[in-house]
Amino acid sequence: MAQVADEVGPAWREATQGEHRWPVALVVVITISIQYLLPAELVFQPQWIAPTIEVALLIGICIASPRRIKANNRAVRMAGLLLAALMSIGNAHQAIRLIVGIIDGSDDFDASELLLAGAGIWITNIVVFALWYWELDRGGPAARANGERQHPDFLFPQMHHDHAPRTWEPSFFDYLYVAFTNATAFSPTDTMPLSRWAKMTMMAQAAISLMIGALVIARAIGILQ
Repeated sequence: MAQVADEVGPAWREATQGEHRWPVALVVVITISIQYLLPAELVFQPQWIAPTIEVALLIGICIASPRRIKANNRAVRMAGLLLAALMSIGNAHQAIRLIVGIIDGSDDFDASELLLAGAGIWITNIVVFALWYWELDRGGPAARANGERQHPDFLFPQMHHDHAPRTWEPSFFDYLYVAFTNATAFSPTDTMPLSRWAKMTMMAQAAISLMIGALVIARAIGILQ
């Protein structure tokens, strides 16, 4: 029996039941809500357009795949990538407007408004990149659930047999953790990017996070002085 058990691979390599949809939907809804708290001059106008489209996409995804993510539904897959792309465009627009305003001195925020705006954009940046990591690693959540690809794009420490139970497999919150630590440490921590796209994406996220953090804090200190 022990020999048979040893022949069974770890869950992250095999076909599984798939992830639940609700954690991703909950985090995305919270992130979309942040857009309504940002200053109007930083977001696309009218302010309700982008969040409405994103919520509509999310509702469509949840209706088509309400529970566990298992089936390779091309429409759901494309809708998920489109949602991540739209959120990325919106976040990039907000970050650029904020950074340009700080550099040329055209922003008229006080210190508290600037810090809140910077925090909202920074948090959204984390969630957006977490979505990309989750959507692209080993072909996405459905491909991972079906065990279609053996080679991971991200090497989690739990992938070593002696670091976690055989039943462990990455979920959205693992990718959210990777995005958060990359945004705060500006480099990988416990999870290593293996593929080139993963390395370049993490590099882009760290660069954006560094620019937002450094400029917002410096500007806020200058206003307070």
